[in-house]
Amino acid sequence: MSQRFLTLADVAETLNVSAAQTYALVRAGELRAMKVGGRGQWRVETSELEAYIERSYAQTADFVLAHPLGESGRVGLSRKVDATSKFDDADRFGRNAHPGTSGH
Repeated sequence: MSQRFLTLADVAETLNVSAAQTYALVRAGELRAMKVGGRGQWRVETSELEAYIERSYAQTADFVLAHPLGESGRVGLSRKVDATSKFDDADRFGRNAHPGTSGH
């Protein structure tokens, strides 16, 4: 018999996110949960987790439809970069494009 209720740690593992992110989903009302016992430990019913996952897929599908890929197949990265450029589009997002350089 499978478990009916999951801990936040179980949910975090299932979603491959941190326990803190799972707690934030619960506190924001995005993922239904309940507090049980005298210490108020959080539990998420497996059906609620499945419903959250389905809603997330639907929201993602809506996002994808509203934000199609450009002609180049890249989302929001239309700036041209030549071979002499020190940084590429990755640097625009705070990631150094060239290992071994500070970039900032």
